[in-house]
Amino acid sequence: MFDVPVISTDPATFHAELRAQLEALIGDERDPIANLANAAALIWHTAPELNWAGFYLRRSEDELVLGPFQGKPACVRIAVGRGVCGTAVARDASVRVEDVHAFPGHIACDGASRSELVVPIRHNGRVVGVLDLDSPQLARFSEADQVGFEALVTVLEQRTALDSVL
Repeated sequence: MFDVPVISTDPATFHAELRAQLEALIGDERDPIANLANAAALIWHTAPELNWAGFYLRRSEDELVLGPFQGKPACVRIAVGRGVCGTAVARDASVRVEDVHAFPGHIACDGASRSELVVPIRHNGRVVGVLDLDSPQLARFSEADQVGFEALVTVLEQRTALDSVL
């Protein structure tokens, strides 16, 4: 049984505790769908002010496909280079958007979303997916959040058999 912990509101402590919780939750499990599903649920139940938390997986050079998530039903396919998720893949870098309505080409899966953070997931130097976080609050994601969620993705990259995602 896993009880969702109460995590600190201090950003650095929050992200350190979130990583520790994810490591404990994953244990020795290597399956990507299981680990991504549990990561999405953990983020959803611990990070405040989210209306979507999940993953898109790269299924071809040109496209991301919806993976495990928590929140409202979402767009199923996103072209690389399109929207915040596709832009993160094309840039091979995290993208933090304070106001998604000001982001050129934003894909509005949920009209309530106001800000977004997308972090690439890599395997063997190639982007194989992204962590996508949406919030109904403008400028919800800080630089500390970006650094913290990038570190969380590193845990997933190191402890998950991502070669089976491709």
